[in-house]
Amino acid sequence: MNWIPYHRYRDGEHTVQGTVQVYRNLESPQLINRRDLLVYLPPSYLEGATRRYPVLYMHDGQNLFDAGTSFAGEWCVDETLQHLATEGLEAIVVAIPNAGEQRMREYSPYRDARYGGGQGDAYLRFVIDTVRPLVEQRFRISQERAGRGIMGSSMGGLISLYAFFAYPEHFGFVGAMSPSLWFARGRVMNTIRRCPPILGRIYLDFGTAEGARTAHDLPWIRNLLAKSTNLDGELYALLVQKGYRPNREISYVIDEDAPHSEEAWARRLPDALRFLLRDL
Repeated sequence: MNWIPYHRYRDGEHTVQGTVQVYRNLESPQLINRRDLLVYLPPSYLEGATRRYPVLYMHDGQNLFDAGTSFAGEWCVDETLQHLATEGLEAIVVAIPNAGEQRMREYSPYRDARYGGGQGDAYLRFVIDTVRPLVEQRFRISQERAGRGIMGSSMGGLISLYAFFAYPEHFGFVGAMSPSLWFARGRVMNTIRRCPPILGRIYLDFGTAEGARTAHDLPWIRNLLAKSTNLDGELYALLVQKGYRPNREISYVIDEDAPHSEEAWARRLPDALRFLLRDL
């Protein structure tokens, strides 16, 4: 059987809290590669046999639950949702690990002359046509568009924003933490500008120190992050102009002195999920 509990997936010590199931070696016909899939289940999942839960598809899955598999610290998604359950907010999280060296290629629908990319639509078809049917068959996930979201950071934030606007029939809310708006000279801005308003909820954030301190301390990355930070206000203004009401359909957070890091995203995650999951 392909689905196994996390403690069988990783023998020995790990930092996962709650219930996480793993599907091993899932094949992607869209991308011609394989990866494991991780699914977090809320505390009340086993208590009722009929309740369906909102679902959040999240990128960089190896960084979300377990410090032992993360690149530079984990997001503490499991701990956060275990706590939010005490506030009445519960959701299933489908964590999709990145493909290593292919991460930038998969997380952008646009091709950048220097950094590659261009396979974002194939990646999203993998999420929509392969991952989604698999998890919906196995778990009690909401069948409503309003209860289905997508979220990520950096390049994962970029592909999440693109997914919300380019595939509006599939995603009802989106979380974009420190999205890489700079990629391919900001082409995602033009995509969003051309799209009609999409019904749903948008969470957007940036840290003011992202261009100064990063988990990848390289000058060219700092320069690109500084450019992204300069685009955040433009994107927020564009979304408000399209009719997204502040603190109702859109939440925009500027985190003072926060770097571009998993630690910063983990710190902002509870309030992001409170905004995205309320009333679901």
